[in-house]
Amino acid sequence: MKAIQIAGVGDMQVVDLGMPEAPKAGEVLLKIDYVGFCGSDLSTYLGKNPMVKMPVIPGHEIGATIEAVGPNVPDSLRKGMVVTVNPYTNCGHCASCRNGRVNACQHNETLGVQRDGAMREYMILPWEKIIPANGMTPRDCALIEPMSVGFHAVNRAQVTDIDVVMVLGCGMIGIGAIVRAALRGATVVAVDLDDEKLALAKQMGATYVINSAKENVHERLAEITDGYGPDVVIEAVGAPPTYVMAVEEVAFTGRVVCIGYAKVDIAFQTKLFVQKELDIRGSRNAMPSDFRAVIHYLTSGVCPIDRLISDVVAPEEAQNAMKRWVEAPAKVFRILVKM
Repeated sequence: MKAIQIAGVGDMQVVDLGMPEAPKAGEVLLKIDYVGFCGSDLSTYLGKNPMVKMPVIPGHEIGATIEAVGPNVPDSLRKGMVVTVNPYTNCGHCASCRNGRVNACQHNETLGVQRDGAMREYMILPWEKIIPANGMTPRDCALIEPMSVGFHAVNRAQVTDIDVVMVLGCGMIGIGAIVRAALRGATVVAVDLDDEKLALAKQMGATYVINSAKENVHERLAEITDGYGPDVVIEAVGAPPTYVMAVEEVAFTGRVVCIGYAKVDIAFQTKLFVQKELDIRGSRNAMPSDFRAVIHYLTSGVCPIDRLISDVVAPEEAQNAMKRWVEAPAKVFRILVKM
């Protein structure tokens, strides 16, 4: 069967793998239809992902169809069903797992990162990782996982309808946070460097948008919040300036939720942590409930799904698609590979 492999820095190849055997007890054989390229895949391609050992098959944003089920799989999973996949593992024994926060398992191995991913024609997985997506197409299912990460960040922030929420970064994960915060009735302020992404953020539920390359973010926030600052800031960029901005601009007693990974150390005015009595929280991956919430939203008919997909390419076109992303990162939202 056909698969995509990142063999080295800047080297993406189509390779041939053997077909998987019939699923064993508790397993499901998936026909992989579409897989999205994630920021972690881009980092791997550029040689900047320290968690990856190459060669690796990328991909954990999955739209698939059940091809076969093994023994001891619940009747709710049947051949022909359209599904997505929870791509994370959890050990069941670490502190995170004991506390029920399996998304942050200390020993997690995400598909396409610490283990080979889904950019292949067929794949076998434990039935517990299969998430039915009734009413969705396999193509659209590839959007569920990245959007669920933004949904989870809003849960971590405990957003309510009286909050002003600033989301830094309007990529797919940031858009997920904007949608979820808006669904909860919050006033959402979207911040990005790109006007096209800000226009999409407005369409997806942001009340206000700020282009930080052209506008003074502090002054705009003061106007919007009567000088108090946002109650919640969700950092979905992973850059030193946005991390610092999050801490400086959030209101006193506010919540800062961090999704993005900064590649370098960042210096903070730690007195703000104390003076503002801030809650600074990490947000990692997503919970099954976040996946279900995204599916509920995407099947509601209000999401402009086609605007979230920049391109759909064949496996043989994947390397060129990745090169286009490297050359114009602000102009690419989600690239899907049709397997």
